[in-house]
Amino acid sequence: MSDNDDRRYPRRPILGVGALILEGDRILMVQRGKAPLLGYWSLPGGAVETGELLRDAIAREVLEETALTVEVGEMAEVFERLMPDADGGTEYHYVLLDYLCKVTGGTPAPGDDSAAVAWVRREDLPTLLITPGTLEVIERVFARYGNQQF
Repeated sequence: MSDNDDRRYPRRPILGVGALILEGDRILMVQRGKAPLLGYWSLPGGAVETGELLRDAIAREVLEETALTVEVGEMAEVFERLMPDADGGTEYHYVLLDYLCKVTGGTPAPGDDSAAVAWVRREDLPTLLITPGTLEVIERVFARYGNQQF
């Protein structure tokens, strides 16, 4: 989506993708550099553009946010994020498809709309300010796949 697209109060849910990049007991996380959820840590990812294949969207978003190239593997989770406003209206509504990914090149560096990029040990995740629901997704993926390399 371009910067001109208004994601607030959408007429329909916005389709997004996320990358679950595991390396042993660590996962790659990005700190959001823009609203909504400025300063929160999350998975690399973002909105799918019209005409863009899901795997291409993941690879593009990871590259834009982390400077890394990835091989996209299987879909691991479907996650829905509803963010109400103060009056109870739906300010944001995302349907997120999270895929397992493997780094194939690059050096982690923040870019695009990320403020920071870090490999975070599983045991340290609860110490971060993480976007709502993301920690639960990560824990399910670690429980299902363990420390497998992809």
